[in-house]
Amino acid sequence: MKKLYLSFVFLVVLCCSSCVDIEERYDFNADGSCKVVYGFDMSRAVSVLVNLMADSVKQTPQFSLVKDTTLNFYSAIPDSSQQKLSAGEVEMAKTSELSVNMNLKKSIMRVTLNHTAKNAADLQYYLQSVSKIALNGQLNTVTTNDKANKVLDARQMVAGQDYYQYDITPHKFYRIIDKVKFNAFLKKTKNTFMMAKAMLIDMPYKLVLKFAHPVKKIDNSKAVLSADRTEVTLVTSMDEVISNPNVMNLKIDF
Repeated sequence: MKKLYLSFVFLVVLCCSSCVDIEERYDFNADGSCKVVYGFDMSRAVSVLVNLMADSVKQTPQFSLVKDTTLNFYSAIPDSSQQKLSAGEVEMAKTSELSVNMNLKKSIMRVTLNHTAKNAADLQYYLQSVSKIALNGQLNTVTTNDKANKVLDARQMVAGQDYYQYDITPHKFYRIIDKVKFNAFLKKTKNTFMMAKAMLIDMPYKLVLKFAHPVKKIDNSKAVLSADRTEVTLVTSMDEVISNPNVMNLKIDF
């Protein structure tokens, strides 16, 4: 039964690492702080996989497992990886929260990573470091290890942020995609993207930035600016990003 369960989990991880609805949100405050939320909803992909699953798997106790919990991001990192973090990375991880909502019977699988940056410099450090921590922390499976059980493929989902270059100040938010790193990411995830297409699963992406002051200038024709000029929304999909990576580039002055 254990092997059966792990086989199912690895199948979910394999597909869901790319078959995911992503919502990335930034809420900038007047004091310069910013709350960052990465939301990853894999429910649609799980729904497809459940329909393909053998009844013997659906009847196991593990399939009935329900998780709805929030934990400190640092506590989700294996001890061996914690020791490799710098002091700044430890502080960042300890001030971040990871929420997991999983109910396979209801085809629910959502992971959210939350962090509040103190200022522009702290925000840039977080965005440039979070993917490194996720990769080094090996947060990629549900295993018999209790600590790892709290995380569901956070590594692959957060790792996608590694292909951005940031330039952030108190009055600007610039993000440019590094095409070399992005192509390397695509090469690693080629099979999962192909599997997603075969199952007719699209991969939408939504970015929302809420500012405390009106936006003065934005350089992205696809991004939508709210009527009061304080909110920028970019909606696209992984298919579009693959064909035109520049759609992810943002230069916002506020």
